[in-house]
Amino acid sequence: MKTAMGYSGCVTAPHRLAAKSGVDVLAAGGNAIEAMIAAAATIAVVYPHMNSIGGDGFWIIRKPGEAPIAIEACGQAAKLATRDWYRERGHEGAIPTRGAHAALTVPGTIGGWQKALEMAGDGRRLSLSDLLADAIGHARNGIAVTQNQFDCTDQKLDGLRNVPGFAGIYLRDNAPLTTGSKLRQTALADTLESLAREGLESYYLGDIAQAHDRFWREQDSPLRREDLEAYRCVVTQPLKVKTSLGTLYNTNPPTQGISSLMILAIFDRLGVKSADGFDHLHGIIEATKQAFIVRNRELGDRSSMRIDPQELLADSHITALAEAIDMKRALSWPHVARDGDTIWMGACDRDGTMVSFIQSVYWEFGSGLTCPETGVFFQNRGAGFSMQEGPNCLAPGKKPFHTLNPALAELNDGRTLVYGTMGGEGQPQTQAALFTRYAAFGRDLQDCISAPRWLLGRTWGDDTTTLKIERGLDPELVQQLRDAGHEVELVAPVNDIMGHAGAIAGHADGLIEGANDPRSDGLALAF
Repeated sequence: MKTAMGYSGCVTAPHRLAAKSGVDVLAAGGNAIEAMIAAAATIAVVYPHMNSIGGDGFWIIRKPGEAPIAIEACGQAAKLATRDWYRERGHEGAIPTRGAHAALTVPGTIGGWQKALEMAGDGRRLSLSDLLADAIGHARNGIAVTQNQFDCTDQKLDGLRNVPGFAGIYLRDNAPLTTGSKLRQTALADTLESLAREGLESYYLGDIAQAHDRFWREQDSPLRREDLEAYRCVVTQPLKVKTSLGTLYNTNPPTQGISSLMILAIFDRLGVKSADGFDHLHGIIEATKQAFIVRNRELGDRSSMRIDPQELLADSHITALAEAIDMKRALSWPHVARDGDTIWMGACDRDGTMVSFIQSVYWEFGSGLTCPETGVFFQNRGAGFSMQEGPNCLAPGKKPFHTLNPALAELNDGRTLVYGTMGGEGQPQTQAALFTRYAAFGRDLQDCISAPRWLLGRTWGDDTTTLKIERGLDPELVQQLRDAGHEVELVAPVNDIMGHAGAIAGHADGLIEGANDPRSDGLALAF
């Protein structure tokens, strides 16, 4: 794969059809926000194991000459979702991860689409029907199941096959749809057509909301229509941190965006001079440990946090964390890891508006709970709540911890970079690898993503907490990491567990570069 380049626009996505939907909107005169709506709708159809319109979303949008803004499109816990409600149903220690009791937070992503379109303002050029047309066609006419979808469904089948509604769409003869077989989602096509016709707010107030309310009651989910009506997505100022390379932005809690910023800010203080050597990997890995310790102790719903998250990015705190790193020895590990599946996509238009966007259902296919009438399956993000006291303790109206975090950076030389990945615990680590290779060490954008990566801890589809390194890195470097005390596990090259990354760089002279991960089924398209 080569870095895509152009001057008129670019979209990068982990499925080629989503990238095409977005770039077609740009070619028709649409802006980056409209392109992302089209890509978001399509990716929900063609990559269903990783996201859904029954999940959440987060945005960072930067318009030329304006400060970046963030959209927090994540839903709150249902009013019925109390610890007592779960204990009455036999869930004492933890919230279920699959089924109706795992579907306990409002799907927020459609509200985020609506808010983003409102923010496009006078820049809107296409109708909602135009933006959703590709997704509707793919859902109704069918798409070819990817190898990635088959693998995920096969690996997680035991937890999904008996969840209400799931088998009727995503299984055939009680087995996963094989790679290349046709997946039709006619009920979802009807739902998307209804949204195009009645407006995105109808997801929360109209016939779709009524259908979901009936289904939730039948299946004993705590969600109700009243929870949909109470949902509001939030526009915020993203967290930011200044480094020697520029100003970096990411999303506020309940996401782990602060982890990504902390890793890069800590690493910036270590004085590493070259890419992909011992100091580079060891420095990022140790910075990751320091950031994750803080994250696990402090992060949750902002209303429950004891400290303003921006304070955790203060120079004095970052410096103290950097000084705690031994550049010759690894800190003992592990700490608690976080799961999560998602997609990241980026867009840039000819006017220089840039979007960093992420959409998720948490685990593969989320709760698995699928409404036959609408074709929507619901996230299990609420499984991230704790049943014990603390910043992430379950309570009605509260938002759970999110691994999601779309990133944006304004570099000192005038470039703007949007970047991100799926991969739960691996998201901040992949962001750090990509950003440092590109911004600090000047490597080609596509090469920054394609080159072998590493992962500390556990991510989707994996249970071990070792330092996983893709084969292809210098064996001498691997041995140096082992000698320093890292518990290294070599994994196959171009490995799914490393996430599906993407990036777009907008240059001051109007050049746009785009890149996508060979570990995914996607593309970066520029023109």
